[in-house]
Amino acid sequence: MFEKVLIANRGEIAVRIIRALKEMGVASVAVYSDADRESLHARLADEAYHVGPAPATESYLDIGKLIGVAQRSGAEAVHPGYGFLAESAPFARAVEEAGLVWIGPHPMAIEVMGSKVESRRIMAKAEVPMVPGTKEPVDSADEVRNFAGEHGYPVAVKASAGGGGKGFAVAEDGEGAATAFERASREGVAYFGDGSVYTEKYLSGPRHVEIQVVRDKHGNAVHLGERDCSIQRRHQKLLEESPSPAIDPAMREAMGEAAIGAAEAVGYDNVGTVEFLVQDDEFYFLEMNTRVQVEHPVTEEVTGIDIVQTGIRVAAGEELPFTQEDVGWRGHAIEVRLNAEDAANDFVPSPGTVTAYEEPGGPGVRVDSALREPGVVPEYYDPLFAKLIVRGADREDALRRLRRALGEFRIEGIATTLPFFEALLDDEVFVKGAYTTGFVAERMGGLKIEAHQAEGAGGGSPGTSRKEPREVEVEVNGKLFRVKVYADQEGRSQEAKAPPSRRGREKGRGAAATEGAVVAPMQGTIVKVLVEEGQEVAADEAVCILEAMKMESEIRVKSAGTVSEVLVEAGKTVRSGDPLIALE
Repeated sequence: MFEKVLIANRGEIAVRIIRALKEMGVASVAVYSDADRESLHARLADEAYHVGPAPATESYLDIGKLIGVAQRSGAEAVHPGYGFLAESAPFARAVEEAGLVWIGPHPMAIEVMGSKVESRRIMAKAEVPMVPGTKEPVDSADEVRNFAGEHGYPVAVKASAGGGGKGFAVAEDGEGAATAFERASREGVAYFGDGSVYTEKYLSGPRHVEIQVVRDKHGNAVHLGERDCSIQRRHQKLLEESPSPAIDPAMREAMGEAAIGAAEAVGYDNVGTVEFLVQDDEFYFLEMNTRVQVEHPVTEEVTGIDIVQTGIRVAAGEELPFTQEDVGWRGHAIEVRLNAEDAANDFVPSPGTVTAYEEPGGPGVRVDSALREPGVVPEYYDPLFAKLIVRGADREDALRRLRRALGEFRIEGIATTLPFFEALLDDEVFVKGAYTTGFVAERMGGLKIEAHQAEGAGGGSPGTSRKEPREVEVEVNGKLFRVKVYADQEGRSQEAKAPPSRRGREKGRGAAATEGAVVAPMQGTIVKVLVEEGQEVAADEAVCILEAMKMESEIRVKSAGTVSEVLVEAGKTVRSGDPLIALE
């Protein structure tokens, strides 16, 4: 076993890996950027090294710096976690060429399965069921239309190197083919350095179900069952559960065998996940994620197998200590992702300072978090900062425990997805387990999501007073009440208010208009400008695309007008309140 391991990541997954290493008696080495100097992962690790300024490209994505830290610290292996360089074959090769051990599958498996086009070829050869799609990359929107002419709309256009919802667009008709092709290709270049795309038939109402697999360097392979990841927005997961409400033992066995077949087809040698779409009692290969997944805890809870430690042991050359016959599933587990996003405002990113943070506890409750006290969720990285995982005797029991744990979780200072999950538990379709990947789009308008009350939490108009809530306890006639007091930045107390009643979601416009200007609702980078000077725009028309916390948002005008000046260009970084477009 290794004596010291470098974690080439940050946030909650770095904390998770550090804790696994401590239990194994292995020293941990963390890296941190300027924004993460006071982070939990930097504090928990045995050693921590600075790798640069806040932007990921200059810190967590700098392969030379990361390997330099590993060598300087005396680490023998590198664990990439998820995101950043976790599925980078060049990084894996560089690690091995430096004489270090890569805690993950061999680079060729990453490369092959990272290419969705190549992985489809291999899966077809291995007779893994697949959705109809192109076997070669498509080079134009016309080729997307040609595919649709044979298979019908809607059509999914996907970046060959994509993943995590990035580089994914849907063409509903011929006119949308060009937009989908351009977006998937653009995101492929921006996030993965590869603009090649392919197309496949877009299933109308599937479930997204994945199988956790693990295969060691000695050829032993097992699957650990399924996770249902169908509750998504913009093709990014929000909630996962195991087992799936839609999978019976026979389908689990068939999908498990297909997943193992996929792993063996590429000589896989670590933990990984094979993702499928399930519809009408059939399942189809989607992709393989060659790393530990965000949602791995639900599988750990129902199997009792530590997936992170298993991956480390496999990388060290150990054989799996269990066989397929040893794997069993007990109870039901659900994970919800706590993102710094305003769920009541179309999930607009809401980075900033967490002024109060209290985790729930009790039987069957687990929290994997980047925080353990008030702190900062930086604007430079993914909005995920914590995961709440609950386990019950069955799904009904787990849902009751989730409701209780959500009620105990206290996070103030930023908008989060907590209110979304509270509202979700009141939705009959979700409670019945009858949801599909279209759930959020179809049901969001009916969810009673409590609106975030702190003005400016995700950015606001210049000159707007920020009102931060502070929860206080008041005793009246011997009975204890909890109320929220709001204060502006100068500390002047506002009228004490009880927690606001829930209300329906209001459609977020993604921009604010100030004196004839469209301003940025948050800090981010301009991906594309959609208008030019002199152009007339209608109310609610998109004028540019802003990327913030790994999410693209269309910035729209609130009222009709004429563009008098374009104040930004693609690639420019803007702050909350910066003017983007001048209107007259």
